[in-house]
Amino acid sequence: MKEFIISKNDADQRLDKFISKAIPSLPKTLMYKFIRTKHIKLNGKKADISTRLNEGDTVSAYIKDEFFEKVAPKYDFLSASDSLNVVYEDENIILLDKPQGLLSHPDENEYNDTLITRVQKYLYKKGEYDPEAENSFKPSLANRIDRNTGGIVIAAKNSEALRILCDKIKSREIDKRYLTVVHGTPKRKEALLEGFLEKNSDKNKVYLQKNKTDDNLSIKTYYRTLKSKNGLSLLEIELLTGRTHQIRAHMASIGHALLGDGKYGNLKEDKKMGFNKQALYSYMLTFTFESDAGILNYLNRKTFKVKSVWFAEELFGYKIGE
Repeated sequence: MKEFIISKNDADQRLDKFISKAIPSLPKTLMYKFIRTKHIKLNGKKADISTRLNEGDTVSAYIKDEFFEKVAPKYDFLSASDSLNVVYEDENIILLDKPQGLLSHPDENEYNDTLITRVQKYLYKKGEYDPEAENSFKPSLANRIDRNTGGIVIAAKNSEALRILCDKIKSREIDKRYLTVVHGTPKRKEALLEGFLEKNSDKNKVYLQKNKTDDNLSIKTYYRTLKSKNGLSLLEIELLTGRTHQIRAHMASIGHALLGDGKYGNLKEDKKMGFNKQALYSYMLTFTFESDAGILNYLNRKTFKVKSVWFAEELFGYKIGE
């Protein structure tokens, strides 16, 4: 028998979800059977699998010791790089400046060295993350950006911060601005672009459409031209909706594809200029909470910026803060 005392990071999740993480060697079919037959109890009583856990609750598992046996821990994140550019950090969150070319999360080709594994390694070495002390939580990213896009990504150090951040991102209470370089000079110095975007998952590509259908989503993109030079323009972009490849597809649809964009632009020609990744950077973030943000209220109205965006400096001499 083993007891688990529900910590702050374990609270507010379903009983079955918690057990799956806390006792990973226990097959799901057995887990559901043990809950049903009271071999797994919540606060000494039978509980439904969907019961939400509270801090201080006790989950008791009257099952064979073999399900609790652990091999010596080997943490994959320890093989990640130590390179991490921290924009801001406190007891709840970290803002990271993700370099272009680095994955936010592991995929089938790269498992160990990603932004989130670097964050976990960083916090582990600082003594702020101990996988053995956590039943189910691990530091997580609240948002992500494409592999070849750089800039600010938010990581949460605890489950409450993660929940709040996800809610605020969903309700558009975090303002993110991007810098990008496009081909040509937009006719209007600034404008709100609207349309409908449909995703083709097989091609990992999106398409702009003029009319609403059951398969597309409305998008709004606001751009402001900062500088134009040598057939290129530096723009600041505000996403009023957040869809896959939105900036890249929307700008390409009005004849101003991003420099270095191999999916919506002309990468063959851009490579001749030394650009093999889209010139797109999430350079500024402002917390714009319109409702209670709990433990993160202190962040409201605060703005954070990266120190520099290399292509803006290289092509236009533009420095953050100008």
